[in-house]
Amino acid sequence: MSANEHDETIDLTLKVWRQRSGGAPGQFETHEMKGVSVHSSFLEMMDVLNATLVRAGKEPVVFDHDCREGICGSCSMVINGQAHGAEPETATCQLHMRKFRSGETVFVEPWRADSFPVIRDLMVDRSAFDRVMSAGGYVSANTGSPPDANATPISREDSDQAMDAAACIGCGACVAACPNSSAMLFVGAKVSHLARLPQGQPERERRVVAMVQAMDSEGFGNCTNHYECSKACPKGIGVDVIAQLNRDYIKATVVRSN
Repeated sequence: MSANEHDETIDLTLKVWRQRSGGAPGQFETHEMKGVSVHSSFLEMMDVLNATLVRAGKEPVVFDHDCREGICGSCSMVINGQAHGAEPETATCQLHMRKFRSGETVFVEPWRADSFPVIRDLMVDRSAFDRVMSAGGYVSANTGSPPDANATPISREDSDQAMDAAACIGCGACVAACPNSSAMLFVGAKVSHLARLPQGQPERERRVVAMVQAMDSEGFGNCTNHYECSKACPKGIGVDVIAQLNRDYIKATVVRSN
């Protein structure tokens, strides 16, 4: 049990990254947060900070958020040097203030990757992921109405692994955590998801080649097996999807060269 479980509030010193635009210089801005509810989420704490700044006639901190339920992947923050914070398999919106100690200094930064340029403050442009997905992360065939659930048998292993890979929310924590800013975990998850399903087979070779080429063109780095990506993933996606990606890519390039 956390030491803060029986305390209602804590005091924190926030060091928040402020940057007016991608081309502008940035710096940490210090804010003293008094009486932060331990029951609030990290984003709710940021809301309190912004309300205080607005009342003082200052610019609020810009940060991404949407569903606040660990689904959309928008809440991209590096907290004390770790993507989404130190709590495993937890998105920033799911991180609660009871995980912090009263009197602690907390550093909050944006994703740090050339492929995710800063827009302002803690918000980055992650449209590179959208372009990688547009290159092939889909099934283009018109399948019509949904078939009966038992019409196409799928093994339990394939269905489980497809669902595990499909859990990826595209937040980019894997890129932020990787020393090479590699997107292999993200692309591996998207490729592995469809590679395990019958609907994904007709375009399997074309898909993996197109997505890897798009990934490379966006400037993401190469995987050198640090495995920080999987550790930072809020959905706990394993590096086995990278192995699947590599196997499919090698096979596809051999098939296309013959």
